[in-house]
Amino acid sequence: MLAKLTRTLVLGAVFFLPEHKKIALDRRLRGREEFRKLQQADCVIISYGKSGRTWLRVMLSRFYQLKHGLSDNNLIVFDNLHAKNPDIPRIFFTHDNYLKDFTGNADSKKDYYRKKVVLLVRDPRDVAVSQYFQWKHRIRPGKKRLNKYPAHGADINEYQFAMDQDAGLPKIVEFLNLWASEKGKVEQLLVVRYEDMRRDTARVLEQILDFIGTPASPEEAQDVVNFSSMENMKKMEQKRTFWLSGSRMVPGDRNNPDSYKVRRGKVGGFNDYFDEDQVNNIEQLLQQTLQPVYGYTRQEINGD
Repeated sequence: MLAKLTRTLVLGAVFFLPEHKKIALDRRLRGREEFRKLQQADCVIISYGKSGRTWLRVMLSRFYQLKHGLSDNNLIVFDNLHAKNPDIPRIFFTHDNYLKDFTGNADSKKDYYRKKVVLLVRDPRDVAVSQYFQWKHRIRPGKKRLNKYPAHGADINEYQFAMDQDAGLPKIVEFLNLWASEKGKVEQLLVVRYEDMRRDTARVLEQILDFIGTPASPEEAQDVVNFSSMENMKKMEQKRTFWLSGSRMVPGDRNNPDSYKVRRGKVGGFNDYFDEDQVNNIEQLLQQTLQPVYGYTRQEINGD
């Protein structure tokens, strides 16, 4: 809250600057706050937006609540649960958006080399579709300008968004490719695929908790999985269960299911939004540009 207030005051004081300079300053201030958290973090969870981070956050929160007898209406937000019990690690969740604007390390992941990192990835096609609905129903106009999304209220469809150079698949691929080229330099790195987490949630959750250094028993992991089902998460969002954690799990419009943070979570759901030609164009783009280390091909996702 203090960092947000400071950023608001600073930006208010330089209202006379050209828009591009205010955006650059805003991004640097956000990067400075990310840098502060990174230095203190026991573990970093990195993902491109709409790759399943909220689901993982809920699962980790539930685990630490059960393990340490804490209230169930708080999501883990960096060090808030650590403040209640020092045995709970400080976990820094980031989309890796702004740190480079402060450190200048835009072409490497040098900032993370010595940290314990969980990299959560998801099929770029599903990410692009989910990002589209996030852009359309949840992201504020100022945040859209900050991250070069299409203008607020722009009349574009899912395919046009997915092919947008600054917000769609090209940007997602750029994010994944840089991590693919740098992952061997991160001393402690666990790559987790959203699809694997959906397929065998308890096993992957146990793997993540082991990596963090707070292992779970099979019984604890299964309890967490049951609590964090998509159906239950949607109910919790509707009831504003995690209201203490701001707008992270609050629908933009209770009557519009596409405005919920937890929307569908479907593996391969992109097929429901693109026609055959569009799917083929997207597949060709990924085959030509995406590093193959993540295994995101149509054949694998469809189980062929």
